[in-house]
Amino acid sequence: MWQEEDNKLHRTFTFKDFSEAFAFMARVALIAERMGHHPDWCNVYNKVAIRLSTHDAGDVVTAKDRELARAIDALVG
Repeated sequence: MWQEEDNKLHRTFTFKDFSEAFAFMARVALIAERMGHHPDWCNVYNKVAIRLSTHDAGDVVTAKDRELARAIDALVG
């Protein structure tokens, strides 16, 4: 589940291996590019940590972040 902390939405996803994590990141990248709203993220082996905030709104959580979070959630079911 997404957690809101320090003016960011945070969530860490865990996958079977690096290939699954990387494929997830590629799918997220396509969605983010289409939305024009890009995540701050980190990948270590099978984990992908994502932080969302809207920089041009003062680096706070906005509806754009919540929309992207919902789209990301839809990828993992």
